[in-house]
Amino acid sequence: MKLVSSFYSSIVKVSRAAADIVFIRFLMKLTNETVTIELKNGSVIHGTITGVDMQMNTYLKTVKMTARNRDPTSLDSLSIRGNNVRYFVLPDALPLDTLLVDDAPKPKGRKKDDAREKGRGRGGGGGGGMDRGRGRG
Repeated sequence: MKLVSSFYSSIVKVSRAAADIVFIRFLMKLTNETVTIELKNGSVIHGTITGVDMQMNTYLKTVKMTARNRDPTSLDSLSIRGNNVRYFVLPDALPLDTLLVDDAPKPKGRKKDDAREKGRGRGGGGGGGMDRGRGRG
């Protein structure tokens, strides 16, 4: 099993917020994968991911939950709040190289013409044409 707790250390020269987004986008690609999740309270959850949202909330089906010092419990589905997760244990057969490729479309930058059209101040237009007043008189 592969441990994902040191994921941040493998991302170089990226801000913490950007690393969080990259990590969560990676987790979102794990739909229909069977994983083991350890929670901060010591509980261990084993199940199939049905979805992960931007707050790292994880939704599972066919779940076996083992609370600390308790017998395992089987559940049809379970939602885990993202801030309760200590780490994910991934299956060995998971193709990490293909999942870690960032295939999301990059946001397009604004054109120079768009910036000029917007203008500044009170006027509605961009360059101050013939229809623009010249003051008080």
